Order: sequence, then C-alpha cells, then structure tokens
Amino acid sequence: MTTSQPILRLENICFSYPGQGRVLDHLSLEINPGDRIGLVGPNGSGKTTLFHIIMGLLRPSSGTIEFFGKTVKTEKDFREVYKKVGLMFQDADDQLFSPTVLEDVAFGPLNLGKSKPEARAIAQFTLERLGIAHFENRVTHKLSGGEKRLVALATVLSMEPELLLLDEPSTGLDEQTKAALVEVLNRLDLSYILISHESEFMSQITDTMFMMDNGQLTKNAHIHSYIHTHPNPGQRH
Repeated sequence: MTTSQPILRLENICFSYPGQGRVLDHLSLEINPGDRIGLVGPNGSGKTTLFHIIMGLLRPSSGTIEFFGKTVKTEKDFREVYKKVGLMFQDADDQLFSPTVLEDVAFGPLNLGKSKPEARAIAQFTLERLGIAHFENRVTHKLSGGEKRLVALATVLSMEPELLLLDEPSTGLDEQTKAALVEVLNRLDLSYILISHESEFMSQITDTMFMMDNGQLTKNAHIHSYIHTHPNPGQRH
C-alpha cells in the first residue's frame, strides 16, 4: 500500500441502545495501512457494536466516521465502505446463505461486478489460500462450526478488502486449523481489527492491543493477563 492516509478515523463516536446507557462514549480510533489491532474488553462493553458502527449497520448518535479522508454518513456513502472493508461476523451462520461453499465465496465478487467466471476463479483461489479448496462443493449448512468460520473468512477475503474486522474468528477451531488461520492472517497484506478472548492467538497476529471499557478504547500493556481471566468465547459482546 502506498498511501499514508489513514484507512479509518473515528472521532468522538457516541452510541446507545434504546433504554440503555451509552455503549460508546466519545470513542476515537485511527487505523492506518498495515495496522493489526487486537481488541478486548468485558462482555457487553461494545466491541461488536463498534464493528457494526464502522460498517454502517448501526448509526452513531454523534461523532464522525472517515474512510480514506472522506466523511461517511449516508447509506450511499457506506456502499463504498463495503467495497473496502470486510466484516466477519461472530456467528458464521449470519454470513453464509448460499447452497454450496463455492457459491457463498463467489457471491461477494459477483456483487462487486465481477463476471461469473472471474468470481468463480477468485472464490477457488481464496479457498485454496485458506487450505479448504476441498470444501468447494460441500453444502454450507452441513459444515461443522469451525468449518463455517473458515468459509465465512473466505467470503470476506474474496472481496479483496483493505481492512478486515474479525469478530472472534478462532472460536470453534481446533489447534491445527487455528495455526493455519494464524499463518494466513500473517501473510495478508492488509490491516485488521480482531476481537478475541484467546491470548495466545491474539499475540501471534496483532501488533497493538486496545481494551474497551466504559465506552472508550485505551492501549493496554497488560491485556494478555486480562484475556486469561475472561475465557467466554461463546458469549456475545
């Protein structure tokens, strides 16, 4: 990447769910090319909410969001965001809806205007990159939980994003598959923000760690010990 401009800048973002206090309270964050950020915090602290704000799935009550120096507010603005930012949901079933794995992974490129042969080739390349080329013709809803997570990641990578948002990507993966995921993420030439409760996994693929608490983000040097005391990967946050 040649640009020195931040990919993403959040400034004083506030957000509340109806009937609740502020989940995000004047939160600010900047993501630059090459950043690999780990994000931890108590359940309910707003980590997943932050991802949904970035993608425009939720709208902040105040604050500004900029992508590549341009403020994004409207649904039309966020259509451009979708082309450059990939969100891997915490629940893979929220992401997979096509009959076969290949169709699921090809859907994104098709949606971005690629031809059917181009989309198929991109999907096959992405599956191979993740070491799951043999999944190509499998029925998506019959996959195991860990297999679905890998396919969900493939659906995001096939869109060739510049920023990845990964919400508990290692949940349900065995150690061998987790090691393969670490290798893949370390090879990627893109930036990402990763939510995880697994300290060893986080330490292998992130350069900077942030803790979310009381609606704000702080850099924290003691996060790894924090993660060990909160092993609740099955809960939403």
